[in-house]
Amino acid sequence: MRFIADLHVHSRFSRATSPDMMVPQLSRHAQLKGIKLLATGDFTHPEWLRLLRKDLTPAGNGLFQHGETSFILSAEVNNAATKRGKFHQIHNVLYVSSFEAAEKVNEYLGRYGNLASDGRPTLRLDSEEMVKQLMALVPDNMYVPAHIWTPWFSLFGSRSGFDSVAECLGPMKKEIAALETGLSSDPPMNWRLSELDPYALISNSDAHSPSRLGREANVFDCELSYATIREVLRTKDKKRFQYTIEFFPEEGKYHYDGHRQCNVRLAPNQAIVNNDLCPVCGRRLTVGVLHRVENLADRPEGIVPENVIPYKSLVPLEEIIAQAIGAARDTVGVRTRYETLVEALGGEFNVLLNAPVEEIAHHSDERIALGVANMREGKVVARAGYDGVFGVIDVFGAGTETAAHAEPAQADVPSKGEQMDLF
Repeated sequence: MRFIADLHVHSRFSRATSPDMMVPQLSRHAQLKGIKLLATGDFTHPEWLRLLRKDLTPAGNGLFQHGETSFILSAEVNNAATKRGKFHQIHNVLYVSSFEAAEKVNEYLGRYGNLASDGRPTLRLDSEEMVKQLMALVPDNMYVPAHIWTPWFSLFGSRSGFDSVAECLGPMKKEIAALETGLSSDPPMNWRLSELDPYALISNSDAHSPSRLGREANVFDCELSYATIREVLRTKDKKRFQYTIEFFPEEGKYHYDGHRQCNVRLAPNQAIVNNDLCPVCGRRLTVGVLHRVENLADRPEGIVPENVIPYKSLVPLEEIIAQAIGAARDTVGVRTRYETLVEALGGEFNVLLNAPVEEIAHHSDERIALGVANMREGKVVARAGYDGVFGVIDVFGAGTETAAHAEPAQADVPSKGEQMDLF
C-alpha cells in the first residue's frame, strides 16, 4: 500500500498552536492534502491524551483511526540537561503503539517535568538516559531526534546541541529509529555527514495549524501498521520507504545565518568574514543550518552516498496560489481556490506531484498552473530564511538559469539605521 505520512505535528495544547489542532480538523485537512497517516502529537499532555482516547478508534495494527485518516501516537519533548559540563536542550519525538504504552511513558517522564504545562514539555532529563529507560519500559517505542539542525533545541543545534550523534546518545544511538532533518535542511545537506549514513532521514511538517500539515512528509509503500513502519525506518528499507517530500531548504527559517533584530541575513561565508558577529550591532549572529552543516561535514558538497532515500522538493500549494493571485496565504480567496482545486484533482499532493498542468489550469487558472510547473522544474528563486524568519520561494521569478540553491550576489546587510523587510 502506498501512502503519505506526516509523523510530527502538535495539538492545541502546545504553545503557539491553532485552536483548530483537534482530531476532527486534523483528519479533514489530512484528507485535503492526501495524507493517509498522521502523527497525533502531544500524547504526554493529559488532556490531549484524554481527547485522543475519545476521538480515535484502535485499528488493531498499532495505529488508530478517525474517518479516513490513520493516526500514530506521538509526542515531542524538550530534554534539557547538562552533559560533560555543558547545558543542552534537545527536542525528541517519541512514538508508541498503544494508549497503555503512552501511559507508561508518561508515568516515567512525569518524574522530570510538568507534563500538563505544555504539549511539548520540558524535562530535566538527558536524552541518552531517557532512551535507555524507555527502551526498557516500552521496547517497541520509536525514538527520533527532531529537526536535528535547528540552532536551538536540536541534536546538532549551533546554540545548544552536540557535534555528533555519539556525543549526544552514546551507546543509545543504536536505538534511533530515524533522524528528522527539519525544514531548513534537505537530504543532500545531511548526506555530507558520514555519521548519518546508517539512519533513515525523515521529513515532517511540525505543524502548529492544520493548513501547515504535509509541508514536509514521507512516502511509503508498505503495510499500514506500526510494526511495519518501525521496521522500514530502522532498516532504512528504500524499497518500502520511497522518498521524502521536502521544503526547498531556503524557505526554512534558520537556513542562513543572521540577526533578526537588525534585519541582517548572511550566507555562511559572509558570516565567517564577520567573525559570526552582526555587522550592524556587533552581537553574536544566530548561526544557521547551512553554516552548521559546513562546520561538521566530512564530505564535499554534492556527494550521494549509497542506499540513500530519494527526495522531492515542493512548495505548498497555498503559497503558489497566493503568489499567483497576489494575496496573502491565509486569506479567503486563497483558501477557496485551494479547496476547489484539491477536491477536483484528488488532494494537494496529487496536484503538486502528478496532475497534468492542463488539468490544473482547467480547475484554477493558467498562472496557478504555471507556478506548479515552475516548481516541478526547479525554476524558482529563493530568498533564504534566517534567525526565525521564514524564507521565500518565488515560483514566478526564475528563468531557466536560476536555481533555488544559487548564492545571492551580495549579503543582505543594511547600514546602521536602515531597515530591511522581514518578508
